[in-house]
Amino acid sequence: MAASCADALQMVAAARYYPQLLSIMANALRFLPAFVLMRKLIEEGYCGALQVCEARVYGGSLLSQSYSWAWEELMGGGGLHIIGWCIIDLLSHLIGSHAVRVHGILRTFMRRAGPGIRSVTSDDYACFQMLMSGGVVCSVTLNFNLPGSTHHEVMVVGSSGHLAVRGTELWGHRHGDTREEHLLSDNSAAGPAVRGLIAMVTQLRLAFETQKDRCSWERPPVAMAASFEDGLYVHTVVEAVKRASRSGEWESVELATKETQSNHIQHTVSQ
Repeated sequence: MAASCADALQMVAAARYYPQLLSIMANALRFLPAFVLMRKLIEEGYCGALQVCEARVYGGSLLSQSYSWAWEELMGGGGLHIIGWCIIDLLSHLIGSHAVRVHGILRTFMRRAGPGIRSVTSDDYACFQMLMSGGVVCSVTLNFNLPGSTHHEVMVVGSSGHLAVRGTELWGHRHGDTREEHLLSDNSAAGPAVRGLIAMVTQLRLAFETQKDRCSWERPPVAMAASFEDGLYVHTVVEAVKRASRSGEWESVELATKETQSNHIQHTVSQ
């Protein structure tokens, strides 16, 4: 993910200027078979009118014992940057709408991850809510203070049922049924990120192998991939969550454009 909104805007502009190049964000969760099927079922009305989305990711520390960029919030470290941006993008992809307001809290409980004088500034706990443009409420909890255990669950709840991806498998429940139904099983030992990455690389191969020169590509195999515009949106949401954590209030998500960037520069110079 880009270091700043200005960097993200430059990436978007470059992608638009060279449309023949394959420019996608590496969010492999979009390609996880369970999420592919979940999105299809949502579009077919399995859950009815969507109301709530919940995502919970628990696990051990994301930090290495020796100092690295992951220790620093300003360098893109922390659960919100490393994992949260994938979840934000995934939820928007699943329900087809963007966040308009966010509220959340970030904390760093592990201040030191090894010997030395450097301290950790990146978050290991993040809890935030997103109010989406269509009225759906999303709640995300990321907790990386649980060594030895992992939990990855994304659930969407609607007026007539719910769908839940736990790990790499999909479960569903319609109102009136006595219990959940197992909609997609997965015997792979890989976690969601690795399983999704395998599926993503497979689709990338398909995008190129149908072309004789193996240099050009066709869009259908990678149509579900996140674009640089999606990356700019996610970056904007992440920044809004960080502002909300500092202010303790709901913050608006205002997508950056060249015009807003220019206005910001003019405002800074005038001061």
